[in-house]
Amino acid sequence: MKRHNLSDAARDAASRIQDAVGTFAGEAQDEAARRYRGARGQAEVYVDDAAERIREQPLMAALAILAIGYILGRLRVI
Repeated sequence: MKRHNLSDAARDAASRIQDAVGTFAGEAQDEAARRYRGARGQAEVYVDDAAERIREQPLMAALAILAIGYILGRLRVI
């Protein structure tokens, strides 16, 4: 009889632990989703800003892209 109560208590404790872990995992997933949406929104703002600057000054944008490509090419180690 005592053994039966012990196994019930163990199952109950395991169930509570599983519930707690599930709640924690759900909260972590929600936080990750919030951070992802925030980062995505910020990236969209940067892309829109860059696109607007390229439309306003296409020659300067092209020169900047060429300069960055040249510098990155020079930094490449063989």
